[in-house]
Amino acid sequence: MSHEPGEIWEQFAVALAEMARDLLAQDSVQDTLDRIVEHATLLINGCDDAGILTVRRGEVHALAATSEVVRRADRIQQDLREGPCFDAVTDRQQVYVIEDLNQPNERWSRFAPELRKLGMGSVMGFLLFTEDDELGALNLYSHQPRAFDETARRAGWILASHAAVAFSAARTHQQLGDALETRHEIGEAMGILMERYGLPENAAFKVLKKASQDRNTKLREIARQVCETGEKPG
Repeated sequence: MSHEPGEIWEQFAVALAEMARDLLAQDSVQDTLDRIVEHATLLINGCDDAGILTVRRGEVHALAATSEVVRRADRIQQDLREGPCFDAVTDRQQVYVIEDLNQPNERWSRFAPELRKLGMGSVMGFLLFTEDDELGALNLYSHQPRAFDETARRAGWILASHAAVAFSAARTHQQLGDALETRHEIGEAMGILMERYGLPENAAFKVLKKASQDRNTKLREIARQVCETGEKPG
């Protein structure tokens, strides 16, 4: 049974709202990323697999994938330094598409044939970004050529925009949690040094800071060692 365009977008909007609530309910950045790619396969017509990658200093880092095939595709982009998702990050273009991997592709002449060997027929890449932060690319794969029509492209762009915000929020939340945990551990270590060695607060912190600098080790790790051993760092 066919559906009118308005009905399709209404259903998509409802599914997108459910996705947004689901992403905000996740406990970690990794959980958020994993749920983003899972939602992509459910929400985007023609999408069989999905993944998220970043490119840092020319190195591809796969952050989430729905299958081993996606991870292999990410490694191919890394090895060849070529592909629509690689370009989405490095060139900051919002959308890239290979409509038919069975056809010669001048722009990605090496990547396209390798992806075809993995059983893929078409691929899209969307830049994941927020106003202040470039994050990576959301990659959508289909086994069929020309699987992504204009509706799928629009839906993919909307999904990527929502996913980027959720990703950024999850990362900020985790960073805040890590900062609070670090502060707690440092405070606990200082308390141990103050009680056991009779040090004033400033001196206890200087002991931790000096050990961190001398050992080229993060202050949090020095504090954790003090908490575990109860001993003054040398």
